Amino acid sequence: MTRPSAGRPLWDAVTASPAAEPPATPAAPARVRGVLDADVTVVGAGLAGLSTAYHLAAHDPGRSVLVVDAEGPAAGASGRGTGLLGPRVGPSVDRAVRRFGPDTARRMYAASTAAVERVRELSAELGVDTGPRDAAQVVATRTAAGLASLARQAAAYRELGLDVPVLSAAEIGALVEVPRHAGLRYRAATLDPAELSRALAAACAAKGVRFLGNSPLRAVRAETSGGVRLVFPGGTVRSRKAVLAVNAAAGSLGLPVGTVLPLSVHAVATAPLPADVQRALGGDTRCALIDAHPLGDYFRLTPDGRLVFGGGRPVLAPVSDDSAATAVWAGLEQRLRRLHPALARAEVTHRWAGRIGMTGDDLPVVGPLAGLPDVWYIGGCCGHGLAMSVAHGAHVAEVLCGGSPELLPWHRSRAPKLPLPAPVRPLLRAGLSRMARAARREA
Repeated sequence: MTRPSAGRPLWDAVTASPAAEPPATPAAPARVRGVLDADVTVVGAGLAGLSTAYHLAAHDPGRSVLVVDAEGPAAGASGRGTGLLGPRVGPSVDRAVRRFGPDTARRMYAASTAAVERVRELSAELGVDTGPRDAAQVVATRTAAGLASLARQAAAYRELGLDVPVLSAAEIGALVEVPRHAGLRYRAATLDPAELSRALAAACAAKGVRFLGNSPLRAVRAETSGGVRLVFPGGTVRSRKAVLAVNAAAGSLGLPVGTVLPLSVHAVATAPLPADVQRALGGDTRCALIDAHPLGDYFRLTPDGRLVFGGGRPVLAPVSDDSAATAVWAGLEQRLRRLHPALARAEVTHRWAGRIGMTGDDLPVVGPLAGLPDVWYIGGCCGHGLAMSVAHGAHVAEVLCGGSPELLPWHRSRAPKLPLPAPVRPLLRAGLSRMARAARREA
């Protein structure tokens, strides 16, 4: 039996398609050295940053666009996800109706479904597999509390005139052979997030976008004559505009965007499963299943028949030791083996974690920094950023090119500020643990 690769994402071992190996973005890109200039500098080579650069280059090919990353494309959260591409942004639809009204809630959901379709289109252009067009993402439950929550959401979708089918236990069983009482079916997809990131980086390079790496951002300073100066360990970049697609690093950089909590979330993956087990777990339809509880488990199959399984207790970063991650991984493996009888002895080959940015009101932050109108921030997708990160990048690029795209509740300059002094952090960790235990009890 192969020893699980702790901390190494499954995608590191997957052979990328030819389109995913960007010749102009080497594995060890050159660092920022001396003083450089650019029209727009994007900090962060994840999906949000790469989408910004891609759409900037598409809108205005003559604009000088520079992407700088602390490491390189796909090295951060965008390359460490689980590849679930579904229409989720902000609070659940019933809560969105209560908070923002039916019209805005409808537009929020429409924006998220459009984001999914845009990623599918972009993936097709870049040669990244997203599975069959009729693939589903099922949010399901087997508890009374989960049924009540899904019923409220189903009623809200009906009142808004949105097509989100309710599935019975039998209908869920026809997709995946796991016991659930009911669920909601969304049009969705699955993909290799690191491959998409690398392919998007290659497309940016082909459009003339420059890349520099191994350069963590240290400071952001306004220039007296306009524009911004970005300070890195080896030099500075002077830029007319800057986009900080740094997600959960906002706090460590002191950015005035409210509180974007850095949380580590975890996943495991198995060796390729036998064909009959793949069929039982949705292999023919590429269906992904997500527990309705906010910290519940979820799973999907990869094209080569591996089961990717995630969820459980997020860990407040930074983590002082590996014991918390080890405990979360152990819990995931135990629940994976209970998912289906055929998984009792499944070989787990990969274990990894990725960092997400969580806000106090479940909404991302996409807007200019207070006091620094030439600097934009993108982050806080609350673990649902695969589709929306691409959409956020396109939005910011359109604004920087003089457009006036539709504004939604997450187009703002800051999230609510939460008190996070050192004495409070253990309380927050305890709260996350309680939520995770509740999810396990419901499961």
